[in-house]
Amino acid sequence: MRIKMNIKNGLVLFLGATLLLSVGCTSNDKMKEQIAQVLKDNPKVLTDAIEKHPAEFITALQNAAKNAQEEMGKKREEEEKQKLQESFDKPLIAEIRKDESIRGPKDAPITLVEYSDFECPFCSRGYETVQSLMKKYEGKIRFVYKHLPLSFHEQAMISAQYYEAIRLQDEKKAFLFHDEIFKNQAKLKNGVTFLNTLAKEVGADLNKLKKDLNSEAVTKRIEADIAEAGSFGMQGTPGFLLNGIPVKGAYPAEYFVGLIEELQKKGKIKI
Repeated sequence: MRIKMNIKNGLVLFLGATLLLSVGCTSNDKMKEQIAQVLKDNPKVLTDAIEKHPAEFITALQNAAKNAQEEMGKKREEEEKQKLQESFDKPLIAEIRKDESIRGPKDAPITLVEYSDFECPFCSRGYETVQSLMKKYEGKIRFVYKHLPLSFHEQAMISAQYYEAIRLQDEKKAFLFHDEIFKNQAKLKNGVTFLNTLAKEVGADLNKLKKDLNSEAVTKRIEADIAEAGSFGMQGTPGFLLNGIPVKGAYPAEYFVGLIEELQKKGKIKI
């Protein structure tokens, strides 16, 4: 069956049809079949339409692309919602080591693990979010900092090494070092000069720090954190696990509060 149409209307319909055929979303399968048959019988009709009506072609293409993006966006949103719901019942389990440095009560009902990069600007937002949550749920939340230094951040790995070397001396000094880096992140451009100054300010032993900087204990710790983050599909920073629920990105504190409230509704935690 051939469809009679003028070239202008045919342009829009043909372009829409080709996109629909490629992505598989339409409410009129019969129309798809008819249009596909026309293209099969006379494929030149499409190129003729484009040549005679280039402006309409561009408009049609832009509209089709916009519609396709919206559909893909909706699909991704639905997939993310589904994954989120699944994570409440199948949480990801981060390793909490015996010598882990934990901020907050070790038996707190809320556990927040962060995979972070000291030089990442988004991680400075993550730091503010963590501070807000620690204050809001004081006494009911514990926080664990893990490393995911990204290769394109020049000072990220060395900063992680400094943190771990200081942590071998005193975890409280390491916590202070962590906080001060994120409060003064712009100074990381000064490299080890800034890191040494900061290490002194928090009271670290610089001689011991330099000996431990490239030690097996420091190296393996960071490598283990990176591997764990990768196993959870975290490639960018910051990445979080809130009681095993993955949160990828620098979301505001309100987002985490919503997750905590949902955990309570589901009877997963009591606070």
